[in-house]
Formats: sequence, structure tokens, C-alpha cells
Amino acid sequence: MYQLKINELSEQAFLNQYWQKKPLLIKGGFSDFKDPLDANELAGLAMEDSIESRIITNHNQQWQSHQGPFEDFEILTDEHATLLVQAVDHWHPEAAQLLEPFRFIPNWRIDDLMISYSTPGGGVGPHLDQYDVFIIQGEGKRHWRVGLPDPTLKQFAQNKSLLQVEAFTAVINCVLEPGDILYIPPGCPHEGYAIENALNYSVGFRAPNQQDLLSSFADHIIDTESGQKRYTDHTLALRDSKGELTQSEVDKVKTLMQALLEDESLFKHWLGNTLSQPKHDMDLAPEEDPFSVEQIQQLLENQVTFERLGGTRAIYQCMDTELLLSINGENYALPLSDLEAVKQLTDFIEFDSSVLNATTPSLDFIETFTTLVNEGIWFS
Repeated sequence: MYQLKINELSEQAFLNQYWQKKPLLIKGGFSDFKDPLDANELAGLAMEDSIESRIITNHNQQWQSHQGPFEDFEILTDEHATLLVQAVDHWHPEAAQLLEPFRFIPNWRIDDLMISYSTPGGGVGPHLDQYDVFIIQGEGKRHWRVGLPDPTLKQFAQNKSLLQVEAFTAVINCVLEPGDILYIPPGCPHEGYAIENALNYSVGFRAPNQQDLLSSFADHIIDTESGQKRYTDHTLALRDSKGELTQSEVDKVKTLMQALLEDESLFKHWLGNTLSQPKHDMDLAPEEDPFSVEQIQQLLENQVTFERLGGTRAIYQCMDTELLLSINGENYALPLSDLEAVKQLTDFIEFDSSVLNATTPSLDFIETFTTLVNEGIWFS
């Protein structure tokens, strides 16, 4: 539906020259761009309890942030106001299509689609993000300034939920029009203000830090009752100082902990679980009358197209003796022979049953797929 053109660059050339290196203005990245929704539809989503939203205003340089859901939009004033709605791809299939042109970046790195509607002068102020983002201009125009990373820039909180950064030197200073795109790497200061009523679409990427990863891994160890091996010291010898913790003891503790990270099966099961976990609610509608495996087999024998629910995170890993398929925080072990069938689930947002049948999926795969259909993650 949307065809991305990165100036005169191939996708690989973009990755080599710009990805996580420097910002890029992509003029006409989407030609003849058509908004997948309008401001009224976005406001409707912001009224839902299960959808994260905010309204930010900046009247007379006084910044205010209001958390949704919203019953009305009086605070979304005719000037200096912005409505932001997170994870719209989970709830709006047409908007979710905007993620597809960016899937030359691996699935697990893509986070979600945030959409904002701003009235003239509206924005969130100068700030930094610690993740990559593509910002697509929809309806209207927006003035953007983007700088290069500068560790001396000071950040400050306008209020508890709005972190901004001090004045910076811009290397990109431009007005985006419909179909234009900005790529902004992590740590690059940027600010954008609407010139007229404007819609913007932000494709964000996941970048977990060490603290997040170690905390999640520790939770997985506890949940799976792993890590039961205790410290031992069979060769303990007398020492002059009773209070000393020796370097060899430090190394033994470190080795005991590292053994968990080096447990390939434990590590990959945790990684599949955590990287496929959605951060936001999904529009799940489980089947009221669950399909049997036989019924799914019959469906697959007919000419049926299966679609994947928006926001679904689907990745796989090749293990020594099996495939580990991870869907929305759940792991499924499948035979290595199911690789091409698994790719239909992870690499495409829809597939035709005849294509899947051509891969000769195993019974294990059909049983797993039946579970996913009954949960509402795939549907025909």
C-alpha cells in the first residue's frame, strides 16, 4: 500500500550510511501520501481506556501534559496543542500498514506506530529519544529542527511527564509536507511545531538497555525456577585475614552467574519471550467457538487468506534441534522442517493457505496455528 523511497538510496545504503549514525531528511518518501485516518478517528481512539494517549499544550511557554483517556477535547485548543496516541497499529488496520515499508529493519526492533495531531504551534518541545524513529508527515505542514548527538546538552523536566532539552544547533531545519519523512537516530535532539493543523506518524524502534534486559532475565529465571546451583568451595584453605573476599572467590561467583547467560536454551527461550512481548494492549477477539485442528486443516485446504492482528510481534530462532517461534510473549517449539511455514507467520502480515500448504507443515505447526487462530492473533 505504501512504497518507501529513501531519496536515491537503497535500503542497504541507508543502513550503511545513516542508520544509528546521522539524521536524514527524505523528501517525498511516500509519493501521493494519503492519511490512513483523520483527526476525528484519532480522537475516538484517545477516548478508549485501553489505548494510551496524551494531550500536550504550550500556551505562553507554559507546558502542560494531560493523560488520557479523554471524555472531551476542550484542552485540544485551536493553537499550541497536540494529541498523541500510542500503538495505533494495534487498533487501526489501515494505519498499521505504515509499518510495513520499514520492515527492512528486523521485526523484533520495530516497536509501534504513534500518531499525533497538532494545531498551529503545537508540539512537545525540544527533546531527545533513546531509540530510532521515522517521522512521516501526513496532513498539513510541520517545521522541524534536528541536531547531532551532544553529550553536553542538559535535559530538564517541564513537568513530571515531559522531559525536554536545552537549545541545540540544527543540522536539519526544514518544513515537512505530506509524504516527507525524517529519520532521527538515538540521542539526536529534535523539535517540531505544526505550521497548520497537522498529522504525524512516528515509527519507533525498541532499544532495551542493560538494566531492562537483566531485570527481565532475572524474572525469567525465577518464573522457570532456574538458577538453583549454589556456590561451592571444596578447595577452601586457611587465610591470614578472615574479612578478605579474594579475587578467586569473586571469579567463582561471576562464573556461577555467567553460567545462566551461557545456557543457550534458557537464554533463547527468555529472549524470544521478552522481545516478542507487546508493550501495549491489543485488540484481541478470541474465537467464541474455538476451531479444532481438523477444522483448521480443512480451512488450509481451501483458498483462504489469513491476516495477522495488528501489533502482533512474531519472531523465531533456529535452535540445534528445533525452531523456537515466539508470538506476543509466548514460545512454541516446532520441528526444523517447519522453517518455511514459520516464515509465513513471522515475515508477512497475511498469507494464502495454498502458500502455507506448499511448505507441508507438520502436525505440531497446525496445532500451534490452531491455538493462535483461536486466540484471535490470526483470522481469515
